Amino acid sequence: MKKILYVITKGNWGGAQRYVYDLATALPHDQFEVAVAYGQPGLLADRLHAAGITIHELPLQRDVSALHDLQSFSALYTLCKNMQPDTVHLNSSKAGGIGALAANLAGVKNIVFTIHGLPEDEARNPLARMFIWLMTRLTVMLCDKVITVSKDNQRRIGKSTLIYNGIAPIEFGDGSIIRNAFPAGVTITGTIGELTHNKNQIALIEEARTKPDMYVAIVGEGELRKTLQQKIAEYKLEDRVKLFGFIPAAEAIRGFDVFALPSKKEGLPYVLLEAKQAGLPIVANRVGGVGEILDTDLREFTLEQMVEKTVALY
Repeated sequence: MKKILYVITKGNWGGAQRYVYDLATALPHDQFEVAVAYGQPGLLADRLHAAGITIHELPLQRDVSALHDLQSFSALYTLCKNMQPDTVHLNSSKAGGIGALAANLAGVKNIVFTIHGLPEDEARNPLARMFIWLMTRLTVMLCDKVITVSKDNQRRIGKSTLIYNGIAPIEFGDGSIIRNAFPAGVTITGTIGELTHNKNQIALIEEARTKPDMYVAIVGEGELRKTLQQKIAEYKLEDRVKLFGFIPAAEAIRGFDVFALPSKKEGLPYVLLEAKQAGLPIVANRVGGVGEILDTDLREFTLEQMVEKTVALY
């Protein structure tokens, strides 16, 4: 039986976390022994625990911290030594860099790194972007296999295996939790995602400010919730723009008439696959793999294909 250790920076719920959860729970349990190491506990950790997956909390943080990064390296090195996994599968840039070094020094024979969108695409100063560009390429060099989730990222990162994110058929709810929050008969533009600068929900608020007949539902939680709420209040849009917090996409998406994805940076967003499966009109920035989803048949994005192609690398 092969031992697989997944490593991810944050244990909340987003695209990379869903990817780890789907793989960890879908691998044949008679062939693989699975564990997941993560920093910053959240919904991912809760769901993995409920699914019976072994979990390990690390002091990993997204931001640079010499103390926490050193502690994370030490913890990952020790975990690899004790577990002796056949494969360490790294996800997200911070977990990738620290994990690749720790796994190499611990003697792990197969190190896989999935790039869920290139971090140098984030809005940072030129020096920081150059440093992040370099660290990403160094991480790639330290890994035995690299997975990219879009042709855009594959073209820019170089030699890698393209494996699209995949989803299973979804049983959608009626979206009443969204519909009931707005006047009957209005057209609702909705988006789902973590409330961050990269997801750019502020763009929808600014658009609604100039369009008095625009109604916006923003689903998700994150660091910018207070900022977004302040903008909504400043523009006096409380009746037309609403923050709903975290709601599973399957329960919310039928409450939208149009799905919007104003992201500044993406890998291959699951939520866009869900919106496409729901048959919604989509308005999106063509960043990362967004255009590939919009222009490709959904049969290319199945969970079965994602798992099968990934297991072949283990």
